[in-house]
Amino acid sequence: MSSALAGWLQAGLLVAALAACYVPLGNYLAHVFTSDKDWRVERFLFRLMGIDRNADQRWGVYVRSILAFSAVSVLFLYGLQRLQDHLMLSEGMTAVPPATAWNTAASFVTNTNWQNYAGESTMGYLVQMTGLAVQQFLSAAVGLVVAIAMIRGFIRSRTDKLGNFWVDVTRASIRLLLPLAIVGGLILIAGGSIMNFHPYETYTTLSGAKQTIPGGPVGSMEIIKDMGNNGGGFFNTNSAHPYENPNPFTNWFEIFTLLLIPFATPRAFGKMVKDNKQGYALVAVMACIWLLAVGGISFFEAHYGVGGATAAQIAHGATEGVETRFGTSGCSLFAASTTVTSTGAVNCFHDSLTPFGGGIALFDIALGEIAPGGIGAGMYGILILAIVTVFVGGLMVGRTPEYIGKKIRPVEMKYAALYFLTLPTVILIATGLSIGTHQGQSAIFNPGPHGLTEIVYAFASEANNNGSAFAGLGTSLGWYQTLGGIVMLLGRFAPELFALGLAGSLARQQPVPASAGTLDTRTPLFVGMVIGVILVLVGLTYFPALALGPFAEGLH
Repeated sequence: MSSALAGWLQAGLLVAALAACYVPLGNYLAHVFTSDKDWRVERFLFRLMGIDRNADQRWGVYVRSILAFSAVSVLFLYGLQRLQDHLMLSEGMTAVPPATAWNTAASFVTNTNWQNYAGESTMGYLVQMTGLAVQQFLSAAVGLVVAIAMIRGFIRSRTDKLGNFWVDVTRASIRLLLPLAIVGGLILIAGGSIMNFHPYETYTTLSGAKQTIPGGPVGSMEIIKDMGNNGGGFFNTNSAHPYENPNPFTNWFEIFTLLLIPFATPRAFGKMVKDNKQGYALVAVMACIWLLAVGGISFFEAHYGVGGATAAQIAHGATEGVETRFGTSGCSLFAASTTVTSTGAVNCFHDSLTPFGGGIALFDIALGEIAPGGIGAGMYGILILAIVTVFVGGLMVGRTPEYIGKKIRPVEMKYAALYFLTLPTVILIATGLSIGTHQGQSAIFNPGPHGLTEIVYAFASEANNNGSAFAGLGTSLGWYQTLGGIVMLLGRFAPELFALGLAGSLARQQPVPASAGTLDTRTPLFVGMVIGVILVLVGLTYFPALALGPFAEGLH
């Protein structure tokens, strides 16, 4: 079987599996956040934390709750890393240096999981479990509840209250993420992912060299790393490591888990607004862009060097940096899926992708988590872009645009514009500062177009909470550690603030009935319009960087 055929068979199985889960998981998601009944464990936690589960929060209070919760999480994770050498199960690891501890704390709390360290030689078992893995659950839950709060903006009227953050994040963790992680973790462990507390052991190789073999509770972290769209690996080589991703089946299953919740969330949206066709329209937009990304990266990785007898042609693809167990098809499918979902997990190394293949991966991240995006983040991102599309359509026919029974007025468009402009502003300013300063230039190991691509990719990955990297950039230096932490925090919380502000503004409105002039947002025409708006906005924003980076390198 050819590599290309194997890749498309894997993609076809993914589509079938995701389609089968779309309705039941989406309906369950809607039920989780609309049910009036609390589980017993939830009532216990509410009493323990002093939470009034009936207290409805205005959007500003919801935002402050997220920021307070995240600030405490950053401080806790930072302290845990700095005190690592005094904790049990440290496996002889020393305290994590301040710059790395800051960057890692900001990274895992923002669902980015950007890693400037090798996990097996930096973090002990306790920090991995109680620090990193716990934040992989909580940061995913925070992203999801922001999407739910935004959906409430469409279904509520004459109020700016969007629910209770503490109730929402508890339900997301206990009713959704934990059960799925238990089932998925058992599947990965049965497939060969390790799960133990064995101390590190040193062996003598056949050549007489010494090699240290780590163990660890890998399987339990691996599942939430993918399912929560986190991406932070237990080992330095992430999902290319056989302890994390042992075989082609686990490789396919990991891709499935990182796409599962983001692709099911539009169904929950349709269910909550009582119009399932709205969910079908948005998931169609997500699926089209994802398939384009898979096809584009697969093509360039399989046909690199067309027209000459190159090593890539002889090897049936560009295989540098590719794990041979999965081949270029497995690499391409994983690379496309991890960059469109803001997951950041990798099973091959993006720095070794072909110039155009790497350019597509960069473009995927620059889309801003919408195809299908990270857990929750993809949903509120695509909703804002749908609002922009409706506004553009309203301008064309000269009437006030409407979406899901709510008027899109100037105040809503201001929030949408601020949401969309935040990430490019953060990414491009950070890139410019890095290129224009000695501190930033000193870490560029590949000068020229490829070096520019590495820098843009790094900050786009951090600002969009992706976490994957072009590894040829020395981001372990203090400049990139410190600036990267700031970029991750801004890239996560500023868009959430604007999304919730928009939701509060929508919730204050009274619903308006559809009329003959209302744009039908359930049709293929609307799907095409949203895709067009996305490609135009992102293309115009990042074209100069793409032209000077991957395009220049690929056409050289």
